[in-house]
Amino acid sequence: MGRLFGTDGVRGRANADLTPELALAVAVAAAHTLAETDRSHPPLAVVGRDTRASGEMLEAAVVAGLTSAGANVVRVGVLPTPAVAFLTAEIKADLGVMLSASHNPMPDNGIKLFAAGGHKLPDEIEMRIEAAVEANATTAWERPIGAGVGRVNDLLDGADHYVQHLVGTVPHRLDGIKVVVDCANGAAADVAPVAYREAGAEVIAIHAEPDGLNINDECGSNHIDALRAAVVEHGAHLGLAHDGDADRCVAVTADGVEVDGDQVMAILALAMREAGELTQDTLVATVMSNLGLRLAMSAHGIRLVETKVGDRYVLEELRASGLALGGEQSGHIVLPAYATTGDGVLTGLHLMARMAATGTSLAELAAVVTKLPQVLINVPVGDRTVGAAAPAVRAEVERAEAELGETGRVLLRPSGTEPLVRVMVEAATEATAREVAERIAGHVRTASPVG
Repeated sequence: MGRLFGTDGVRGRANADLTPELALAVAVAAAHTLAETDRSHPPLAVVGRDTRASGEMLEAAVVAGLTSAGANVVRVGVLPTPAVAFLTAEIKADLGVMLSASHNPMPDNGIKLFAAGGHKLPDEIEMRIEAAVEANATTAWERPIGAGVGRVNDLLDGADHYVQHLVGTVPHRLDGIKVVVDCANGAAADVAPVAYREAGAEVIAIHAEPDGLNINDECGSNHIDALRAAVVEHGAHLGLAHDGDADRCVAVTADGVEVDGDQVMAILALAMREAGELTQDTLVATVMSNLGLRLAMSAHGIRLVETKVGDRYVLEELRASGLALGGEQSGHIVLPAYATTGDGVLTGLHLMARMAATGTSLAELAAVVTKLPQVLINVPVGDRTVGAAAPAVRAEVERAEAELGETGRVLLRPSGTEPLVRVMVEAATEATAREVAERIAGHVRTASPVG
C-alpha cells in the first residue's frame, strides 16, 4: 500500500481516489489506534465537514467506521477546519475528523485528523493508522456488538461556541471598519460574517451561498478578482478571502491590491512584538515565503525561522520552540495562543484589530514588506518525485542559482497532495524570475511528462 497521508491528511477525488470504503477503513483504523493508546474509555471523535456535496457521503462512511469500531461520535456539521480542531479540544475528544480538501476544486475531498487537544496527528500515529488500514484489509478484526457499538450525537451549537471563542480573542472592538468577506461558498459562509459583525465590523459577505457544488469556484483565497471589485464598489476599508475550509486568509486593500500571507504575518508580528506577545521576537515561516519578508523582519529586529512547506511543519516548529506566530505565504496563519491550527477567521479579526488600534490603512501596514518579484509555476507531471529529482532538472537549478547569486533564489519541490512539481523563482525583476522559472519548468516537463 502506498502512503495514505500527505502533508495535510488523506486527499483525492471523492468517490474515485477517496472512496467511502477508504474513508470507512481510515476511520476504523483511527479508532483502533486510539483505543490501543488509551483503553480506559471508548474513544470519542468530533466529525465535521465543509460544504462539498461529497462530504455528506464521506461523513456517513467515517461515522459508520468509527462507531463500528466502538468509538462514540459527535457530529458538528459544516464548520471550518479550525472550528473542528477547537471543538475537539473543547469537549475533550480523543480525535477530530474534518472532511475537506481545503482550497482544492469541488470534485476533491480529504480527511484531516486531529489528536486530543485539537493538534495535528504526529507522524508516528499516522504511520500506525496506515498500518492498521492495511492490516484490516487482509485480516478480520474483532467487531464490538451490543453496547460496545459506538453512539452518535449532534452538537447543534458548535458554531456559536466557536464564534464566541474567536470574538473573545480580539483586544478591542472593530467599530468603524467596513470589510468585504469572500467565504468561498465554503465552511466560512455562516461563521465568518457573524464573527466579524459581532466584533463590531460592518460586513458585506460575498460567495456565501454554498450549494455543495460551488465551493472554491472562481472565488475564495485563490480567486480574488471578485473580492477586489466588491471592495472598490462598496468603498470598504479592506477585503478578506477565505478558502473552502477557512483555514486561510488573504486580504486586499481599499484599492483592491492583494495582501498575502507574508505581509499579514509581518503586520501581526510587529503588533505582537509591540504588545510583548511575540515570543523570542521570532516568526516562523516556510521556505516559500518571499525573501522580502526576511529582510523586513531583520530590519525590525525580528528573527525569521524557516521550515519545509506545509502547515504541519510550521506547527511543529511553533510547538517545539514555544513560539507565538507562524504561517505560510498562502495565508495559512497560526496564532498558538488562540488556535491549534491555522485559522482564517481568527487571522482576519486580528488583522482588522491592528488597523483599528493604529488608525492605519491596510495598504500602509502592508508596506512594511517590499516583496521581490516571485514567479511560481505549477508543472503537471507523471511522477512528481522524478520530475523534481531528475539530474537534468537539478543541473538546471544549480545553473540558475549561480546566475541569480544573492539577488534571488530558486525553490523546487513536489506537491504533497497533487501530481505537480512547484517551481518558484525570486529575482531582482519579474522578467528574470519568469525566464528562469520557465526554463526550469521545461526541464521538469521533459523529465516526467504527463501520460
